[in-house]
Amino acid sequence: MKKAILAILIIGLCGVPFAVAQDHGEVGAFADYVRLQPSSTDHYGVGGRLSINVHPVVALEAEMSYDFSHGINETFSNAGSTPTGSATVTRTRLRILHGLFGPKFQIGTGAIRAFGTVKGGIVNFRLDARPATFSTFTSSIDDLRRNNVDGALYPGGGVEFYAGPIGIRGDVGDLIYFNNGAHNNLRVAIGPSIRF
Repeated sequence: MKKAILAILIIGLCGVPFAVAQDHGEVGAFADYVRLQPSSTDHYGVGGRLSINVHPVVALEAEMSYDFSHGINETFSNAGSTPTGSATVTRTRLRILHGLFGPKFQIGTGAIRAFGTVKGGIVNFRLDARPATFSTFTSSIDDLRRNNVDGALYPGGGVEFYAGPIGIRGDVGDLIYFNNGAHNNLRVAIGPSIRF
């Protein structure tokens, strides 16, 4: 019994420096949803983010995401019956690449933390008939200077839940892009993150 208690104590003490070192920043991946206006279309994609804590309540965060799928709602009905709905997600020719950078203001410590953010960056819209692969994503980044790039602003907020260094984060906000005026677009992202 004494050996088991001693082993647990040693393992716990070895984890203390790692637990203290978990508050320098975060790295994460996420799935995102954008409700694009004025077309009122749903777009789905993936992305990644990196944030570095510059103060206990402020982090600088950079993120990029690539939306390559489009949600379509269709209604089917039989003659004389009530219409029933169905949602379908398909690959679309319209791809959206958005990169954002800015401060994240954090409230709370430990396992649960709420945050608010205001980021600036770019949004790139392109039509591409090629399949959505890693090479089409990298060519989208390479061609940014030759294609339509609009300025973007993203005010948003969310919640992070952690068990040690591993957690999950969800956020929601307004992805505003500027092209002949401001266009407001709902954006929701959720995914795992790791504190370091």
